[in-house]
Amino acid sequence: MTYLRKLFFCRKGAAAVEFAIIAPLFLMTVLSLIGYGIYIAAANSVQQIAADAARTAVAGLSAQERSRLAQAFVNDTTLHYAFLSRDRLQVSVQDDPSNPNQFTVALDYDASDLPIFKLYSFALPDERIRRFSTIRIGGI
Repeated sequence: MTYLRKLFFCRKGAAAVEFAIIAPLFLMTVLSLIGYGIYIAAANSVQQIAADAARTAVAGLSAQERSRLAQAFVNDTTLHYAFLSRDRLQVSVQDDPSNPNQFTVALDYDASDLPIFKLYSFALPDERIRRFSTIRIGGI
């Protein structure tokens, strides 16, 4: 009887049991934070490239020239961003049909190779990052 009572009230190893219960959840949370940080950095980079490509394309006189300038800008600069791959980025430049004095540069990035999609995470974001930038021709 005293042996069972002693075993029941023994606290040795309680920290190991608590660690075994809490550690997986904690590690999954930390890895999810890291994965989301990488995803947000990639999304921010795509937005920055869209804005810079739109500013570069404003020098074009026609829709075809603006498209060529934006594509050339994207081809020259995406290698400087840590989490982006040039071959996964699609660029489209379109004039606004309702306003002939502005156009939009839209980027569509396939982010399926980012580490967040290889981790087990709570809630995963979309594998496609879509960002755009609209700019007026000729200023305000």
